[in-house]
Amino acid sequence: MQIAEPLQKAIEELSKLPSVGKKSAQRLALFILKTDEDKVKNLVNALLELKTKIRFCKICFNISVEETCDVCRSTKRDNSIICVVEEASDIIAIERTNEYSGVYHVLGGVLSPLKGIGSDDLKIKELIARVKVTEVKEVILALNPDTEGDTTSLYLAKVLKPLEVNVTRIARGLPIGGNLEFADDATIGRAVLGRINL
Repeated sequence: MQIAEPLQKAIEELSKLPSVGKKSAQRLALFILKTDEDKVKNLVNALLELKTKIRFCKICFNISVEETCDVCRSTKRDNSIICVVEEASDIIAIERTNEYSGVYHVLGGVLSPLKGIGSDDLKIKELIARVKVTEVKEVILALNPDTEGDTTSLYLAKVLKPLEVNVTRIARGLPIGGNLEFADDATIGRAVLGRINL
């Protein structure tokens, strides 16, 4: 049976999303097809606003609507502690714990020679510049506990040590190979509180 071209096109586009296979894309497309037109327009508008109104904070590279994010603008945050994360989604996970009151720095990935991602592809130079110009006492490395996260943490510890800043890493309360985004709040909270020196 031939699938109508607009439906087929929607399935193909939806299947390009992470973790969405062809069958899930088909279910989503059929659901959208059955949904009231106003609700579909709301979804489309929300996606367009996401793409046009969201930017990256000029200080920490977190997701923001303003030039700087809420965390960087807050007077209640401890600017002497920077928590380095892989992606903005990790900030959301850490913030849910209510255990951390410092600021963040989003690298935008991790070192991965096999994927062609080197230090110049990440926001490492910006992190070093931040540490040099502000009174930073501690840099917490909160990267995923996998091979690439470990490699990136060791590299960052090496380049930050000459700046005479205390470099720590969150404790291993997270499973090896796991992601911060999917860990429960208590585990992340314990990991942040139980960080260790490198």
